[in-house]
Amino acid sequence: MTLWLLIALPFLAGAVLLVAGHQADRVAPWAGTVTAAVTAVLAVVAAVVRPQVSLPLLADLRVGLGVDGLSAVMVVTVAVVLLAVLVFAAGEFGAEEARARFHGLMLVFAGAMLVTVTARDLTALLMAWEVMGACSYALIGFWWRDEHRAASGAVAFLTTRSADLGLYLAAGAALAGGVAGLDLAGLPEATGGWRDAVAAGLVLAAVGKSAQLPFSFWLSRAMDGPSPVSALLHSATMVAAGAYLLLRVEPLLAATGWAATAVAWVGVLTALVLGAVAVAQRDLKQVLAASTCSQIGFMVLAAGTGGVAAGTGQLVAHAATKSLLFLGAGAWLVALDTKDLARLAGAARRFPLLGAVFTIGALSLAGIPPLSIWVTKDAVLASALAGSPALYVAGLAAALLSGAYVGRVLAVLWLPAESGAIRPLNSRLLGPLPVLALAAALLGVIGLPGPARWFASLLGVAEVPEATWLELVASALIAIAGAVVAASWTRRRSLVAQRPLAGWLGLERLARLLVVTPALRLADGLARFDDRVVDGGVRVAAATTGALGRLINLRVEWSIEGAVRGLAGAARSLGRQAPRPQTGQLHHYYAQAAVGLGVLVLLLIVL
Repeated sequence: MTLWLLIALPFLAGAVLLVAGHQADRVAPWAGTVTAAVTAVLAVVAAVVRPQVSLPLLADLRVGLGVDGLSAVMVVTVAVVLLAVLVFAAGEFGAEEARARFHGLMLVFAGAMLVTVTARDLTALLMAWEVMGACSYALIGFWWRDEHRAASGAVAFLTTRSADLGLYLAAGAALAGGVAGLDLAGLPEATGGWRDAVAAGLVLAAVGKSAQLPFSFWLSRAMDGPSPVSALLHSATMVAAGAYLLLRVEPLLAATGWAATAVAWVGVLTALVLGAVAVAQRDLKQVLAASTCSQIGFMVLAAGTGGVAAGTGQLVAHAATKSLLFLGAGAWLVALDTKDLARLAGAARRFPLLGAVFTIGALSLAGIPPLSIWVTKDAVLASALAGSPALYVAGLAAALLSGAYVGRVLAVLWLPAESGAIRPLNSRLLGPLPVLALAAALLGVIGLPGPARWFASLLGVAEVPEATWLELVASALIAIAGAVVAASWTRRRSLVAQRPLAGWLGLERLARLLVVTPALRLADGLARFDDRVVDGGVRVAAATTGALGRLINLRVEWSIEGAVRGLAGAARSLGRQAPRPQTGQLHHYYAQAAVGLGVLVLLLIVL
């Protein structure tokens, strides 16, 4: 009963708000917040009780849901982040907004994610995956009267839907491979080459949903949605769903061999490339979007190297950190009406509480000790080192870039404040941020040597190599170096800073040579590649499709239409001729019967 309530409550409450429409706008924030609070309580109960349910769907096919160690962590994470985001949204959205539609979509979206993380088979997973994709389209394009925002929703939807075809491939291959009930735990037992097809389909769907290379571009367009949507989508739901799926089917990846290696390299390359992209961004939400792809890359890396506990710890710590940062960016958007980093100079000094909690989240994102992602990221790197030193080195380079883009953002936010009009921030909008900051600071304890073994046993996975204190110190120094260098370089360019710290250390010129300039050039090169190759390929594909459509219209449709018209004309002619033999004279009917029998005998002789 607990699991049914956990899933049904957000679905039903969201559906009621959507059906009620504007009539429920006044009560929607309170209804959404209360529903999220009750859902969080039910999630904690489900994590303790660990319920399992199953319903028949078709012959030999059932829909199964259940809470085990991995999904217990996820249901609590999703429910708590949902509550924080809806409390923030209640303070952000004015009376002129379609609040019932917004809160309804958010609740249904969260309900679909809860089904995703508790699904025991591909049937339940497919259903939830589809609902989640549809809701993401509606939420990203929430302000649908703006054509650009609506188009961004379409880009995100079509890109992820293209990758989602992999789930259908996986389901079909699992059926053909003899996987009983499409059970996720039974996928490694698929026979013959079907196991490889299942793995390929799941990897395709997961990397598309989690905006990993080569699908990362859609997440940038998703920033056109409201800030609470970005906070939920980027932290604990849609983008995390792909990483969660890879962690869930890690035994399948390991069984195929090639899939685990491919997933690990996709993850680490995304972490590296999108970290460089984040360094070059000038929009705060775009920095956070690129950093989401990069940080999710570490979770994908963990799935490919067998570090399920490390990847789950990274997912949980990132959920708290990234929801805090997106809500903080949304608060500054409300107060200062800008996301442009240049116009946010000094914003942290003008809003000290918001600046302090945002800084905690940003330092956690960079992997600065003693905050959470410092530990969880290094746990992922430890699992990578056990599998491949090359993966470990690439992961360290990505950690350096994490420090660089965070240092750049914080240097801008803490510059001397500029004068200008500001809008006061209410307590409901700021209320969830200190709680999320506390979580971002403390959740990393699950990755420390010692507690990591307890966390692995909670998840029910085998222990993996733990990060040593030497590795923790090394990754911390790398992240700090990246942050200090980028902050110093940014402050020097601002023309208002005193002598930079990097100058005291004699590192500025070296840092510009080794970190800043390569990152900017890589980002510029990727942008040109996107404009000239990816965009050009899309245009060529569109032109080719249009030409084929016109050809079909000219050749196929006209041919089919001509055949239909010819058939209709022949039928009309036969209809006009049909009454002629009906003369009413008996000898005519005998003659017709004789001719018919003769034709029949002739056919029998010939055949």
